[in-house]
Amino acid sequence: MSDHQQVIAFQGERGAYSEAAAVIHFGDAIQPLPCVTFEAVFESVESGSANQGIIPVENSLAGSIHRNYDLLLRHDLTIVGEVQTRIAHTLIAMPGVTMDDISRVYSHPQALAQCERSLTTLLPDAERVPAYDTAGSVKMLREGNVQDGAAIASRRAADIYEMTILRDHMEDDAENYTRFLVLGSEADISTEQAKTSIVFSTRNIPGALFKCLAVFALRDIDLTKIESRPLQGKRWEYLFYIDFAGSTRETRCHSALNHLQELTTFFRVLGSYPRGV
Repeated sequence: MSDHQQVIAFQGERGAYSEAAAVIHFGDAIQPLPCVTFEAVFESVESGSANQGIIPVENSLAGSIHRNYDLLLRHDLTIVGEVQTRIAHTLIAMPGVTMDDISRVYSHPQALAQCERSLTTLLPDAERVPAYDTAGSVKMLREGNVQDGAAIASRRAADIYEMTILRDHMEDDAENYTRFLVLGSEADISTEQAKTSIVFSTRNIPGALFKCLAVFALRDIDLTKIESRPLQGKRWEYLFYIDFAGSTRETRCHSALNHLQELTTFFRVLGSYPRGV
């Protein structure tokens, strides 16, 4: 590894959409570090075996990836950036395999669901086989020399494993975007076109959440995302994850967060970083 080449951890095999998002954010010169689990991505950055990591947190069709919200709280890493990328699925097979040969289609359950109408039209009798990863499905076909199967994954995965693309644009809805977060061990607080992510809990009393959200409304701060997760060990109590437009270095945002801390029982800034486009 050269002195300037960054090691970037992501979940999945080479060719995963997370790797593509990393290339969009960092450029082609990265050294990708595939990880089996999201937990391993966090641990790779914490241990120093990766400079930074990238994780998906939200899909425009399927919603939030709750596991990663929980991991953000469990680990002491900082959000240092975000990437939004369109998910373009392709139907991939071994060279020489035709549509008539295919009796099974492999992919991550979410990818299979996002291509359901296309698969029903093209391959109505083919079995859908859930797998742990989109790119991993392509790797499995290649390593097993599978002649009667296909996979749903990215064009990048087809290129990496030297496979054939039978059909482009398999996704049923073109408005299929995933938002990824870039994780680092040190904060680099952004002020230009920034977004800030926080998590907090509050007492379970009437009006408590309203008062917490009002600290932003009073200062005309735009909330871009609100997510609640169960507070472990406290039945029917919740953690609230909030993204808002602005930086912790802006006076109005700094004041809002100081005000919020007076109303909460737990509070943490997860990161203040450049907004993705």
